[in-house]
Amino acid sequence: MKELIFFELKSCPYCIRANTYLNELLHDPKYQSISIRKIDEAKEKALANQYDYYLVPTFYYQDEKLFEGIMRKEDVQRVLEAVLAK
Repeated sequence: MKELIFFELKSCPYCIRANTYLNELLHDPKYQSISIRKIDEAKEKALANQYDYYLVPTFYYQDEKLFEGIMRKEDVQRVLEAVLAK
């Protein structure tokens, strides 16, 4: 199973919106093979500091940053498509 890493802050409105988009898109059977590991950077600072990003939400697949910052639904979908293509 492919694991996508999603850095977020629970109080971040952009992270909340990205989560909403993720939940909508993950209902599509096409994306159900993707596992999402959500990391709250406030609670897991040591882990978050191992990655090179500045803004949340941020998505990583393996060691590659796929997206960072304010996202539209299309951006989240592109992230999921990129994971499937790898």
